[in-house]
Amino acid sequence: MKFKILHITFLILGIICIPINAFAQDEKADDEILDELGIVTDRFQDHFFEALKQKGIENYDRALRALERAAQESPGEIAVYYEMAKNHGFLKQWEQAEAHYKKVLQMEPGRIEAYEGLYDVYYNTNNYQKAIEVVQKLIPFDREYKEDLANLYERTEQFDKALKLLDELDLELGNNEYRNQLRQQIYVKSGNSQSQISDLENRINRTPANEQDFLNLIFLYSEQNDTEAAFETAQKLIELNPKADLAHLALYKFYLEKNNTTQALNSMRSVFESDIIDNDSKFKVLNDFLIFVNENPHFENELESMVALFSKESNNPLVFQKLGDYYLGKEMHKEALNYYKLGLKNTPGNFDLIRTTALLQIETNKYNEAEQLTKNSLDLFPTQPILYLLNGVANLHLNNTSQAKIMLETGLDYLIDDPQMERDFYLQLSKVYEREGNTARAEEYLNRANKISIKN
Repeated sequence: MKFKILHITFLILGIICIPINAFAQDEKADDEILDELGIVTDRFQDHFFEALKQKGIENYDRALRALERAAQESPGEIAVYYEMAKNHGFLKQWEQAEAHYKKVLQMEPGRIEAYEGLYDVYYNTNNYQKAIEVVQKLIPFDREYKEDLANLYERTEQFDKALKLLDELDLELGNNEYRNQLRQQIYVKSGNSQSQISDLENRINRTPANEQDFLNLIFLYSEQNDTEAAFETAQKLIELNPKADLAHLALYKFYLEKNNTTQALNSMRSVFESDIIDNDSKFKVLNDFLIFVNENPHFENELESMVALFSKESNNPLVFQKLGDYYLGKEMHKEALNYYKLGLKNTPGNFDLIRTTALLQIETNKYNEAEQLTKNSLDLFPTQPILYLLNGVANLHLNNTSQAKIMLETGLDYLIDDPQMERDFYLQLSKVYEREGNTARAEEYLNRANKISIKN
């Protein structure tokens, strides 16, 4: 649901507009507002503004009690019932909220805020048919609600109405990502792909300049596993518009499947250099190429160049982590570590990446680097026991026995319900005391570790 900006002027803590153009200015004094409301009793004033205060601090039950007292003082004030509806909505008491919005409409038919409130109620209760009726009343006030109506038609499986409305919006406003995704959802859910394909083919014949129609047709062909038709459609789009970058989101995969690596790389370059393709889509392309290279390792040089281009154009540090995972899976630790370090350079607060990098540094005997990384990371994550453990291990290998003991004993204080890590701490402390020549304590910690091993 896309919530629209209300067409009303809000006053203190969210009070609505009152009939007879009561609130011309937001900054009027309370007594001026009350005069315009026609409020003549101090009791009404006390109850009403107490309700607004309680709503402002999210005490919705208390706000409702104050509003009930205000209604007893002046039962004809529309603002009271609107505020009641809003507070019931905050409490997810949808039936009561609906009843009070309807009361507002009885008191003043056509009030847009009440219709907007009802839309919220019906959407949150999945009563999409009633939501449709309400949105149809809102569209004359704000045509952006037509997009909401298309969404509701899709949810109620009125696919023809939804598609017709999406076509109207595309002609009126041009394409946007939300409507494109909604159209594709309809294609999938309707199950009538052939009809949609015919419709798109006709649209393309009428207006071949509409790039999105080509992309939707490619999507449909792909859903039907008709890769040849999808490939031909993408090629036709490129012929009509060589700058249609989005077509390369389809072409690169077809080229990979056909083992036409040169063309695939060209398409990927177009994707990575595009200003209109989002980073998530670019990342998906790179991930597909990682899978391809994993099966065809002789293309690793090309992978390196694609990664460099992707990183330069998208500034997405996650690519380094992904590439590190790739090389780690191939047990190419040096390459994996290089990319993990690049990832940390761009996202120094990525805890998972810190942990993975430090573990790999220890595994590759880079103890100084592991000690420095975990020490610095404790400034960001001072209660993470794994960082103390890894720092202790690194210091132990660097013969900094005293520092290793401090870190390991400190880390144990932060450890909660992790028997395996507790065992690791005890094993490392056993080594520390053995290094110090304290065989009794070394044996004590070794026994603790072994007991945990037996239990688990």
